[in-house]
Amino acid sequence: MVITETDTAPAAIARQRGGGLGRFILWRALLIIPTVFILVTMVFLLMRTMGNPITASVGDRLPPDQLAERVAAAGYDRPLIVQYFEYLGQVFTGNFGVTFSDRRPVTEVLMTFGAATLELAIYTIIVALIVGIPLGMLAAYYRDRGPDAVLRVFAIFTYATPVFFSGLIMKLIFGIWLGWLPVSGRASISTELAIQTLPDPSGFYLIDAFRTGNIANVGDVLLHAVLPALTLGMMTAGVFLRLVRTNMIGTLGQEYVDSGRSRGIREYRLVTKHAYKPALIPIITVIGLQIALLLSGAVLTETTFEWKGLGFQLAHYLSARDFVAVQGIVALLAVIVALSNFVVDVVAALIDPRVRY
Repeated sequence: MVITETDTAPAAIARQRGGGLGRFILWRALLIIPTVFILVTMVFLLMRTMGNPITASVGDRLPPDQLAERVAAAGYDRPLIVQYFEYLGQVFTGNFGVTFSDRRPVTEVLMTFGAATLELAIYTIIVALIVGIPLGMLAAYYRDRGPDAVLRVFAIFTYATPVFFSGLIMKLIFGIWLGWLPVSGRASISTELAIQTLPDPSGFYLIDAFRTGNIANVGDVLLHAVLPALTLGMMTAGVFLRLVRTNMIGTLGQEYVDSGRSRGIREYRLVTKHAYKPALIPIITVIGLQIALLLSGAVLTETTFEWKGLGFQLAHYLSARDFVAVQGIVALLAVIVALSNFVVDVVAALIDPRVRY
């Protein structure tokens, strides 16, 4: 970009940065299309390796002539390439078909249970950030000393422990032995009934509990969310802990930190203000990658705690061999992962201009 005599240096630099950010966002947005296309295609092909959905779901309960009639009526006897393009057309118009097990539009299933999974993911990220970032800062400050060793073992333990196992342990300790927390569901029966009487419930129980005007319902919803959020959040917290520790060790050794220390700046301020912010950029980037991990972990977590979200329904439809429903849910999760990574890339570019180039 050519800077004219009438241009001021700050204005020219601002325009250059803005252009770089604009190109970066546009390029990342365009990449969503082939990413979603590839993911949806993979879902379709993987489902078709198991045969057509009708044969998979009811093939052992129908005579051969009736089975063949149903397969032909649904169009699954046509060439695979024809089915594929028809499927793409349906997906890009928001039509994922109808489930075989309960005859519900897949779109309705996604809208009904998707809010529950999103709500659990938000709780999980909050837990992971609250636990992982402060402990990572603490481990970096006490590098190669006792607290650091303990926290590193804790990070490995939380990340390596299977979600279903940690969930069962938490249910046993906090739900059965101590009796502090509920062990299943998203709310008690009374709260569920109060939410269901609301006009146009959002599906987010915390929001709907506030709408009931009863603070007891809000507390009930939050209590039911504690164990699922902790189970899934602690796994992600282990990743954040190690990332923050590694990056803060690097920033604590920078010259500007040593300079601040020589000027008498308190150690607490050096750690929490000067060294902390540069270490956040990798965390923001990794959050996008963790979305996929959260969604995969949500299947086991929701099943363990009977949290009726997409993961819970996915397990149900898999056991019913309802591949139309499974195909729709997995395709939606793939789209969510692609969009999440796009948002994370944009946020990282806003924080660190070097990411744009």
